[in-house]
Amino acid sequence: MIFAPDTELALQAAAALVQAELPDPASLDAFVDQWSWTGSRRRDEAELQSVRELRPRLRELWALDEEGVAEVVNAVLQQTGALPQVVNHGTAGYHLHATRPEAPLADRMAVEAAMALVDVLRQGELRRLRGCAAPRCDHLLVDLTKNRSRRFCSDSCANRTNVAAFRARRTTVKGARHDAVR
Repeated sequence: MIFAPDTELALQAAAALVQAELPDPASLDAFVDQWSWTGSRRRDEAELQSVRELRPRLRELWALDEEGVAEVVNAVLQQTGALPQVVNHGTAGYHLHATRPEAPLADRMAVEAAMALVDVLRQGELRRLRGCAAPRCDHLLVDLTKNRSRRFCSDSCANRTNVAAFRARRTTVKGARHDAVR
């Protein structure tokens, strides 16, 4: 484990949120359930819109250097009035919540991501947050491998890229053989 379990979960949830298609409040409900978000919910279009507006800000964090991330994290924590508290509920054991349960969902999501990024910055591991290496894929990934070797957001992107590279090599080899026969 590279980070605390709640940090890893928050980072993965932030990356997933950036990529999530959220066409309606029901899709947001499914996302919230999938990632085990707790606290109050309005379940309306306004809540959905505020979560959608958070996504570009989260995406930006994957592209910034350490100083930029620290600046954005500090702004999020200040704007939301974050007040870290140790809580114990569900199966997660003791972990940090930095917002009140009744805070707006988008604020809770922003603060969870910000608190996770504090851990990333403190450990000097910002390079673990990056975009997928597959051409034509703009998804984000959190590399939680020991040797920082993850390059793709999913097995599908890895397979597609590797098959394309294999076919390109095979075409080059066949072309070279064909030219040698002439």
